Formats: sequence, C-alpha cells, structure tokens
Amino acid sequence: MSRVALVTGGMGGLGEAVCIKLAALGYKVVTTHSPGNSKAADWLQTMNNMGYGFKAFPCDVADFDSAKACVDEVVKSVGPVDVLVNNAGITRDMTFRKMGKADWDAVISTNLDSVFNMTKQVMDGMVERKWGRVINVSSVNGQKGAFGQTNYSAAKAGMHGFTKALALEVARSGVTVNTISPGYIGTKMVMAIPQEILDSKILPQIPVARLGKPEEIAGLVAYLSSEEAAFVTGANISINGGQHMF
Repeated sequence: MSRVALVTGGMGGLGEAVCIKLAALGYKVVTTHSPGNSKAADWLQTMNNMGYGFKAFPCDVADFDSAKACVDEVVKSVGPVDVLVNNAGITRDMTFRKMGKADWDAVISTNLDSVFNMTKQVMDGMVERKWGRVINVSSVNGQKGAFGQTNYSAAKAGMHGFTKALALEVARSGVTVNTISPGYIGTKMVMAIPQEILDSKILPQIPVARLGKPEEIAGLVAYLSSEEAAFVTGANISINGGQHMF
C-alpha cells in the first residue's frame, strides 16, 4: 500500500518540487493551500493533467483548529499520514528597529507555530503504527542569522529545537524527525531578486557559485522520507552549496 505524504505549502517553489518527487516515488501526495486561494484549483488541475494525482485541502497552518480539520479530512479522504513535510512559510523582512509586533507574530505563527499545529495532528497515529517521517524545512538563515530577518531566523532556528526534542521522544516508535536547511534556491521568489544583486551579493557567498535547484531539495526530502533513512533522526542537514559550514 502506498504511503501518504502531506506537504504543507506545496503549490509552487520547493513544496511543488517535493510533491512531484514524492509522487514519482509512489507516495500518495496531499498538499495544503491557504483558504480562499483562487489559484489552488487551477494548480491542482494542471498538476493532475500531468498525471500526478495530487489532493489538496485548504488549511491555515498557523491556526490549530484549521490544521486539525485539514488533517481529519486528509485521513478521511486519503488515509493516515505517514510522511509530514512542514514546508509552509512566509517572510516579513525588515530591520528589528522597524519591525512591529504584527510582523513578528505573522512569521512566528506561520513558520513555527504551524510545525506544532500540523505535527500534533499526525504524531499519535505514526507512533501507534510504529512508522512515520516528519521533515521540517528550515533555512540557512536559521543557522547563521540574516540582516533584516530576526523574526524569520528565530522561527527557522526554533524549528530545529522542536525537531531535536521530538526526535528523542518518538525514536523508539519507528518515527524519525529531521530538519533540512536550504540555502538560496532558484525558486520564483529568489529569481525575482535583481540579477545584479544575485551576482554581486548572493552568488559570491556560495562556494559552488550557483543557486540550488528545487529538485535537489526534493531529493533530500525524499531520502529522509524513505525506509533507508530510518537511522537518521534529530538531524539538521544543510543543503546550501557550502554557503554555511559548521
């Protein structure tokens, strides 16, 4: 029987690449989209016309009740969640001096509270079935910090603290919990950065001298979702082209 993988924020960018990779490997793939997202139906139809067979459900990952309702519907419609990829996230970049409480709260709730909200809905089932994979998508900026991202860096660093603690609790139950920390990846958001900024400010920081590919991130997620990754838990795997080594 195919395992069920739930990828939050799977419509576009890294999330879409993860959905495609997991589907290609035989997982039943479900993703979430923001309630009221007018483009969700078109995205789903486009993907499924390509043969992926995705399912998509509305979910405000920052809201516990919405997360519960979403996962309940996934379990009812598709089956229990075996793999959870906590990928949804936002930015509200500005210096700390200019940052308001709303800017802080929005990023912490969407990027960090969401990890609790979604994982809480699936963990008991994974433990009971003695198998599960949770992959939390953090960032190189959660490891090294970034100017203008106190909110984002705090949230992304917090994700790995969550990973390590939960990994200890569920390790004996056949459930792994890991973090990945991508660097600059060639998504639409990054490619929207002016070329002169990429060439002068970003690429010189990356020893491999290029942006990462979404498919490369998806390949790492696929490995951590696999049977072969059963001995990897509590890890934070950097995938940043050598930009940050520690």
